[in-house]
This record gives sequence, structure tokens and C-alpha cells, in this order.
Amino acid sequence: MLIEQIRLEKGCALGLRFEMQKHSLLVIRAEKGFVMCGYLDIEAAEALGDTAARVKGVQNFEDVLKAQIVEVTQSARELGIEPGMTGRDALEKMF
Repeated sequence: MLIEQIRLEKGCALGLRFEMQKHSLLVIRAEKGFVMCGYLDIEAAEALGDTAARVKGVQNFEDVLKAQIVEVTQSARELGIEPGMTGRDALEKMF
């Protein structure tokens, strides 16, 4: 497991990378929520009341920051996070 601080304009996020058998499971957590890779389920995050956004096709933290959001929870929408924005932009709204 790799844990890395990711500096953004509005704060410092925490990147978590778990090496699986063929690909990495990636999550970047900010103060109010997180951006996750395709390994994780947006419906589960919604059911648990989390503020979350999901990206796909990423292999590292930089990919997560550059990738377009494909799904969001309702609480993420309430922060102004929408599909199509970048992971970086979504994380900035989570501070």
C-alpha cells in the first residue's frame, strides 16, 4: 500500500494506492469527500452517505487528477461536482 500527500490549491489530499493482482485500486481523499477509481462502487458510497466521485481507466494519482468524473453521489452534486469535470476540480470542491 502506498500513501501519498497530494498538494492541491485549496488543501492537501491523501492518496491511497493498493496494488491488486493486475491493476491498482486508487482513492484520493480530501476534507469533505473522495475521488475513487473504477474498482469501487458509487452506489455503495451513496448508500453510506459519502461524498464521492468516480473515474475510470486510471493507473496512478496523476491519472485520477486528470481523468473525467463519470459518476457522483448526491452529496457530491450538492458541492457542485458533476460528471465531466476533472478529478482535480472535484477534489478542489471537497475542501
